Amino acid sequence: MLRWKMTFDYYVIVFWFIRIIEILIFASIGLYFVFGSNFIGWLEMYFLSEIERKYLIHRLLPLAREVGVSSELRGWNWHRAPLKPYYDDVKLPMYAVCSKYCPTDRDIYLGFVEKASRTLNFKIALGKMLHGVVSDCLQAFIQRKKLSFEDWCKKIRWNEIPAKPEEVLPLARKVWEYLIKQCEARYAEIEARQPYASEQDLIASTVPFLIEHKISGELLGLSGLLSVDCYDYLHAIMYDLKVAAEPQEWHRLAPVGYALVFESVHEIPIDICCIVYLDVVNGRVVVKKDLFFASDELRNWWIEERDRKLEIVAERRDPGKPDATQCPKDCVYYQTCYG
Repeated sequence: MLRWKMTFDYYVIVFWFIRIIEILIFASIGLYFVFGSNFIGWLEMYFLSEIERKYLIHRLLPLAREVGVSSELRGWNWHRAPLKPYYDDVKLPMYAVCSKYCPTDRDIYLGFVEKASRTLNFKIALGKMLHGVVSDCLQAFIQRKKLSFEDWCKKIRWNEIPAKPEEVLPLARKVWEYLIKQCEARYAEIEARQPYASEQDLIASTVPFLIEHKISGELLGLSGLLSVDCYDYLHAIMYDLKVAAEPQEWHRLAPVGYALVFESVHEIPIDICCIVYLDVVNGRVVVKKDLFFASDELRNWWIEERDRKLEIVAERRDPGKPDATQCPKDCVYYQTCYG
């Protein structure tokens, strides 16, 4: 009788534990649907969490199939309007097309017409460092190279980093260790599920990413030396990484732009994009994501930005300084305009 009661109590506890987990999962999904795709929390860089996977399968992919993308806005129609660039002799990097730090786009004129010098700052230094950490750590894991953080540090070109090593290295180490743990945990999980898979198969399933993939954007009026932060080839998601940045609507332009370039070169459709916001706060790695459908509206917005900025450079037209109160103080051209 006692054994029966203990067994019954055990199953009651297990039942309610499962119910609580289910409630938490569905509550999280509900927050996703109510407040949008920017899910804030401890997430997993370019890896999809269980909630994100559910959101992708049950919300974004059905939306993409139902609404679709207009044929003329697919990258492979680069030779037709509206994607066809007006100017053949001007090519811009992706960051120039997608940046909206300057309210009047004068940064484009100063950078690509006047060739004005930039005032670099700590934010740029941290961005370079953490971008490098993420790409090099993941590529080393994919290639199964033994690369320690200390060995990686020896390759840093400090003359290109506008910060002291002691200011950025502790933050970089945090991100490095965070990524290594994620990759190893994913690898062990897949290895346990697929005991007969080769190492190559396990790596492809663990980190199905093209990292810093080099691609030409010339068909769309961009530089021929573009580099994609991350493309998930199993889920067909284009990622863009932002470091120590507050989410902005225009941040969506960059991954949409890379999706268009990918479509123009490889002629495969990319409907889903994601921005990864990475930061280190109080010694802890914080990751936020904005997972979204690359709609006609966003593609048209990207085309408008590209056309206007190509025109500024081609016509050598100074759009004028914005009001100083509108300018972010960390703008690299602030001193040029108001110094």
